[in-house]
Amino acid sequence: MEHIKDKLRNLPDQPGVYIMKDDTGIVIYVGKAVSIKNRVRQYFQSSRNHSLKTRTMVSQIWDFEYILTDSELEALILECNLIKKHKPKYNVMLKDDKSYPFIKITNEEEYPRVIVTRRVKKDSGKYYGPYTNARAVKETIELLRNIFPIRSCSRNLKQGVKVGRPCLYYHINQCQGPCQGNVDRDEYKAMIKQVSKFLEGKHEDLLDELRLKMAEAANNLEFEKAARLRDRITAVEQILENQKIVYTSAIEDMDVLAFAQDAYNTVAQLFFIRNSKLTGAQQLTLEDTQGTELDEIISSFIKQFYLMSQYIPKTILIQDEIDDAEVIMKWLSDRRGNRVYLNVPKRGEKKELLNMAIRNASEGLQHIAESIRREKARTEGAVRELAGYLGLDRLPDRIEAFDISNIQGTDSVASMVVFEGGNPKNSDYRRFRIKGVIGPNDYASMAEVIERRFRRGLEEKKKLMEQDKSAEDGKFSRMPDLVLVDGGKGQLNAAVSVVRSLGLKDIPVISLAEKFEEVYVEGQDDPVNIPKNSAALHLLQRIRDEAHRFALSYHRSLRKKSRLHSVLEEIPGIGEKRRKILIKHFGTVEAIKKSSLEELARIKGMNRRAAQNVLEYLKY
Repeated sequence: MEHIKDKLRNLPDQPGVYIMKDDTGIVIYVGKAVSIKNRVRQYFQSSRNHSLKTRTMVSQIWDFEYILTDSELEALILECNLIKKHKPKYNVMLKDDKSYPFIKITNEEEYPRVIVTRRVKKDSGKYYGPYTNARAVKETIELLRNIFPIRSCSRNLKQGVKVGRPCLYYHINQCQGPCQGNVDRDEYKAMIKQVSKFLEGKHEDLLDELRLKMAEAANNLEFEKAARLRDRITAVEQILENQKIVYTSAIEDMDVLAFAQDAYNTVAQLFFIRNSKLTGAQQLTLEDTQGTELDEIISSFIKQFYLMSQYIPKTILIQDEIDDAEVIMKWLSDRRGNRVYLNVPKRGEKKELLNMAIRNASEGLQHIAESIRREKARTEGAVRELAGYLGLDRLPDRIEAFDISNIQGTDSVASMVVFEGGNPKNSDYRRFRIKGVIGPNDYASMAEVIERRFRRGLEEKKKLMEQDKSAEDGKFSRMPDLVLVDGGKGQLNAAVSVVRSLGLKDIPVISLAEKFEEVYVEGQDDPVNIPKNSAALHLLQRIRDEAHRFALSYHRSLRKKSRLHSVLEEIPGIGEKRRKILIKHFGTVEAIKKSSLEELARIKGMNRRAAQNVLEYLKY
């Protein structure tokens, strides 16, 4: 490609970030370099020294861009942010960080709370995490609320201002009740600082502070306050008893980071050492690391994890040397505020601790492999098993299932859900409103939706072929390997009749009757004998239940809109056009009721008088 050769000749010998793109303009790799010129050219020179993954990536590069920086450190920071933004295919990636929960102290509030969040914002709040176990995070918050009387409500509270009635937590002494306007703000925030120490693993510092405050309270004859502090001390001491002592002498805060790899995935094991104790551990997964060297995995993980993390320890133990250790240490040191070290221990207690982390990572990798094996048996294995029971000539990789939903024939709808390889393919789900059937007639409704789906698919396929395009490009043009309808022989016969009348002779159609979970096939009076505990039948049940759920959710949404539409019809000054506007904007009567006059009047197509009519009518 001449345009790439021209760019390579003019690359600058300066630090920066390079961005590789494919032929659709999608970013597939982001990297940093001390010299853009030297690093980028390496990709397009002899591939003998490249890994399989790098060769595959280079073969897909259609274009590249670069951004110059003043230093390698600036390049590293920019690289981290671009990887987080684009999530390139060939960069080593943690699972999407939005899936990881954080514990947040809402310092932006006058009386802060401790909450679970999955979004880190640029605010004055203090974040702890990311964590991999959402249940453990919630249990931690419950523990904190048992030790510290922090508020859990989301009221907007001000010192000295009473807001509503106190909640149950106040009455059981798990909240001081700042909503009653009688809690000193500074005293409350001092307690929040104690919570921060707890979350940072500084339990000994916290205990020292609590013991000092307890003694002060006792000296001031504040015996109730002293008793509360004594209970907090006891609770923290019990937690400390359960923590593993890993060092006989005091040592700085430290994270231990170890990895285990197989052909496809990598598991990272983190141990958090605070005040000589193991205060926490996490396992995280890096997917699709096939062909990636360990040093690149370590480097990528550190940059992504500590970009999210709000706390940087003084030392991070790693199991192998990495090329960009110096610049990463400089970046981490800037984030922490003082020097951070990346160390590879060779002997002693630190080496033993690292080995323990490696063993835990290996065990986690084995669990993933076992989960993948079970999942394959549940999906791909079930598909193969189903083909055997049904006597199919080919595997039913793509299964489309149809279900009808109505209440006494009103608002009849149908769903089409798609499973590929035994897993749902949500992007191919479709919904239909039944148009040509009056009253509760499931057979006729099933026939209608089957005809509409396949007739449209055939028409789309014909047009795509005329345009030399693939059947994959249409919404309905890809045909299934198997059709599943919800119901008994009546629904099956209705579906088969339509499919065959459209000339589709090679698509098998089956039905699953819910009462006895019987599977019927075309041309047989008796159901197919599929064992009740088989993976094949469980797969059909999952698909049928998903079709039922999808149809029911659509039917409920239509009923809500229908009720809203009928209510709005009775309001003076609200015609068809305004009804559609309000339905689209609010969706429910309750949402309209909660809106203000100003909000209603501002909606395009409404005015103040019409808004007033709506609110006055819905009020009574």
